[in-house]
Amino acid sequence: MGGGPSDAHLAEAGAQLRQILEDTSIPASVRAELTAEFEEIQTIADKIAHDEIHIAAFGRVGVGKSSLLNALMGRAVFSTSPLHGETLEEGRSRWLGPGTAEAERRDGHVVLVDTPGIDELDGKEREAMAHRIARRADIVLMVCAGDLVEKEIKALRTLAAEKHAVILVLNKADHYTEQELALLLERLRERTAGLLRPERVVAVSADPRGRDVHSTPEMHSLRALLWQLLERHGKSLAALNATLFASDLDRKVASRIVEARRSVANRIIRNYCISKGLLVAVNPVPLADLIAAAGSDVAMLIHLGEIYGFRLNRRESTKLLLTISTQMAALMGAYWGTNLLSSLLKGASAGLSTTLTAAAQGALAWYATLVTGRMAETWFAQGKSWGGKGPRETAKAVLASMNRDEVLAEARDELVARLR
Repeated sequence: MGGGPSDAHLAEAGAQLRQILEDTSIPASVRAELTAEFEEIQTIADKIAHDEIHIAAFGRVGVGKSSLLNALMGRAVFSTSPLHGETLEEGRSRWLGPGTAEAERRDGHVVLVDTPGIDELDGKEREAMAHRIARRADIVLMVCAGDLVEKEIKALRTLAAEKHAVILVLNKADHYTEQELALLLERLRERTAGLLRPERVVAVSADPRGRDVHSTPEMHSLRALLWQLLERHGKSLAALNATLFASDLDRKVASRIVEARRSVANRIIRNYCISKGLLVAVNPVPLADLIAAAGSDVAMLIHLGEIYGFRLNRRESTKLLLTISTQMAALMGAYWGTNLLSSLLKGASAGLSTTLTAAAQGALAWYATLVTGRMAETWFAQGKSWGGKGPRETAKAVLASMNRDEVLAEARDELVARLR
């Protein structure tokens, strides 16, 4: 575990974690929503800063997780009991190595971590804690006391999917005959095929009666397997784990920011739909309402750009509106024809249009504003780009995502109520 690529990867992972923790661009509201995740990242960053590798015992209640860790330690450090649920919270102890040069260098930097059982009665919070601890660990000792049940298989798959180094430890081997033990190990290796290498399924007796467990051959084998992992892959595992955590939090932060922006953007678009619908409905001058509506759209695009971190001037927003309008004109010819006809009818009646006629025209303006806003939002969300689809396909997708009749009915009802 000396210097080299592993050290560089670990340093890079640590820097990535610090960058997330110190990122001032993350809104306070998002940090508040993800408090637990940021605390996890801080814990892992501290672990890397102290050059620690964590090995966690994980499994159902009563399988002997604490006893196994005590056997590895060579002394009683973690509390044990014949009663289920003795471990109520995370327990830690620094593990001294077996006397090799590498172990001596790592003495005090390898930490054994105990966890609550994952199936305690009324212990959902402790189970969630156990899963969090296991996710943070660099190596996980998945402890069982017999053939795996569905809950254990599911947990093992999750750990494997998260790229953890996992060793399945069949504890209480002394409860079985030699033939039964061989059959059980074969069964466990069959069940975990594709998830674990066969040599990472081992059997031990962490608390046999009348034996010095610390010196048993099976404990020597497990200890040797762990130190082999630590020596060959310890820092790489820590770096991978930290990078996965950082990537996961990055994804969650981005998702929350997108959700927050989308929520604000939807509110802004709706406000412009209402204001533009009313503007078009009450303006008695022929065609002037359409010109005024275009000005409203330009303002909306500038406003939406600010939400997504882009400052558009009037020229840029007008150019964007022209791009969107061109696609809308091609795909919504009926809208523009009806809108123009309704505007001319209003002029012919000297502006004395009925509330219903005005609301109908305003509803069409509402619908067009909604399409314009959604297209612009897509463009901003993709970094001021239409992506691989282009504006025409984006317009089609936006139109396909909305029920035109429902939008028009909602807009008409809203405008009629306001006009009256």
